[in-house]
Amino acid sequence: MREDRVILDNVNLTVNKGDFVAITGPNGGGKTTLLRIILGLLRPTAGKVEYQIKRPNIGYLPQKNMIDSHFPISVREVVESGLLGTKGLSDTERRARVESTLAKIEMEDLADRPIGRLSGGQLQRALLGRAIISEPHVLILDEPLSYIDKHFETHIYRLIAEIAPHCTILLVSHEMSQISSMANRHLLVDRSVTECNASVHYVETGCGC
Repeated sequence: MREDRVILDNVNLTVNKGDFVAITGPNGGGKTTLLRIILGLLRPTAGKVEYQIKRPNIGYLPQKNMIDSHFPISVREVVESGLLGTKGLSDTERRARVESTLAKIEMEDLADRPIGRLSGGQLQRALLGRAIISEPHVLILDEPLSYIDKHFETHIYRLIAEIAPHCTILLVSHEMSQISSMANRHLLVDRSVTECNASVHYVETGCGC
C-alpha cells in the first residue's frame, strides 16, 4: 500500500526456472512495486514470496531515478559492486570478470569516470553491468531501455538474448516490440497481475487479448 492506497491486490504469480517474463502496464499500475516485493525490498501487506532455491543470486537493474548520481563512485566500482556476496572468485578472476563486463556494456574507456559525470544512458549501462556481472540465477530489469541510445538499445537486445538461456528474467518495459518476441510470458500489471497470451501488447490499453 502507498498512503493507505492499495497498489497491488490479489496477486498470485508463479515464475518458473528459465522463464523470460515481459511485464508492461500503465504508469502507477504497480510494476516497480511488484519487482521490489519479489526482490524483498518491500514487504507485502499480505501473502509471501517463496523461492525454490534457498538464496538465489539475483541481478537487479533499478530505474535510474532511484540512484544517487552524486555518490562518489566510478563506473568500475559500480560494476564491481555486483560481485558483493559472490564467493569463490580469486582476485584475478574478479578483475577478469569486471573487465569482461565493462567490455559487454562498452564502457572500457569510461571505467574510471565518476558516475556524476555520466549521461543518463551511460549510467544505465553501468547499472546494467552491475546487474549481470555475477551471472545471476534471476535477472530483474526495470525499464532497461530508459535513456539508452538506439545503438546500445540494439546491443542490450543481444546481451539479453545471450543471457536468457542461462537465467530467469523479469523485464519491465514500455518498448515491447522486440522484447515480446524474446519473452515466453507476458504480464500486464495494473493494480493486479494478469497473464496475457496475445502477440501484441499495448501499454495504454493493456494488452491485445
